[in-house]
Amino acid sequence: MSLLSRFLDCLKCHRSASSGAGAGDADVEDESWGLFFDLQTLEVATNFFSESNKLGHGGFGPVYKGLLGNGEQVAIKKLSLTSRQGIREFTNEVKLLVNIQHRNLVMLLGCCVQGPEKMLVYEYLPNKSLDYILFDKRRSQSLRWTQRFQIIVGVIRGLVYLHEEAPVRIIHRDIKASNILLDDKLNPKISDFGLARLFPGDETHLHTFRISGTHGYMAPEYAMQGYLSVKADVFSFGVLVLEIVSGRKVSDRELGADLLTYTWSLFQSGKQLELVDETIDTYNTSEVLMCIQLALLCCQAIVGDRPDMNTIHFMVSNDSFTLPAPGKPGLQGRIGRWTTTTDSSAPLTTTKRSTTISSVQDFSINSISCSSINEGR
Repeated sequence: MSLLSRFLDCLKCHRSASSGAGAGDADVEDESWGLFFDLQTLEVATNFFSESNKLGHGGFGPVYKGLLGNGEQVAIKKLSLTSRQGIREFTNEVKLLVNIQHRNLVMLLGCCVQGPEKMLVYEYLPNKSLDYILFDKRRSQSLRWTQRFQIIVGVIRGLVYLHEEAPVRIIHRDIKASNILLDDKLNPKISDFGLARLFPGDETHLHTFRISGTHGYMAPEYAMQGYLSVKADVFSFGVLVLEIVSGRKVSDRELGADLLTYTWSLFQSGKQLELVDETIDTYNTSEVLMCIQLALLCCQAIVGDRPDMNTIHFMVSNDSFTLPAPGKPGLQGRIGRWTTTTDSSAPLTTTKRSTTISSVQDFSINSISCSSINEGR
């Protein structure tokens, strides 16, 4: 029996026991155990996985839109039959998502394990992934600043849950725009937990030789030294925030450098507003400047200088907070500057929030929005 089969059998027994079903309660057990979908049901739901129902394709395999018999729309992610790593990811994702729920995490409805087929069934989110809208200049015009800020805050809340509030601490390891799904109101939901790692008990970090993630989003100490902690997700989140503000990919070749290096250069010269996506007509200056500075803090080279997600949530929720001035971020290709020290040289204080632009100035979160038409890049 394979590792996956053993895991699913154990999972089924666990769910049966937790439901309180006894030997004579088969009907109750069947009713309470709704995790498994029949392959035929999913074939009918997707018109036999037709190309017209295909939503996309990731490292795990293709994703299809389906319509169940009860009228519910779902997203079905198929494990590539040739992917050995995908089986581990599949097992990991089922184990994680069956036990966690949050409004900013994608909801797992069930799975299918039948013959060679292995699938995950999720809630369907009509606006697809953030990258689908954000990096398309035509679609991104509909993504106003208020919605972008809402997405940033929602991702923060999801990561706070994973790092601090879930039954066991979870590090996602692959926070990026394509793994942020959007519902009908553009509320974000973190998805794709195939690479996630659990930290039971009081464990806060580990060293690993198995590095998994996406180039450009991975924290440098993890990518090069295998040092994994919640601050790896914080680094990825910082890169994501810069993408949301700018509408540019982390590896945008038009910049002549990666997005993080480009942003740091603008920050040093007090020209942060040149980063703002030109498709945004109006925006709250204070929020934009705060998000850029926060993103740089999240991407600090020294691990201990990065705030945790609880502190980040406090920063964006509290009008009376001073953001420390960030130092040079951890940049790819500069291995000698990467360190895993936990000493912070930028203490966090709870006085009035300020953001540097040319010189230190105070900005109210409730300040009037200004036009970006003449701001330029």
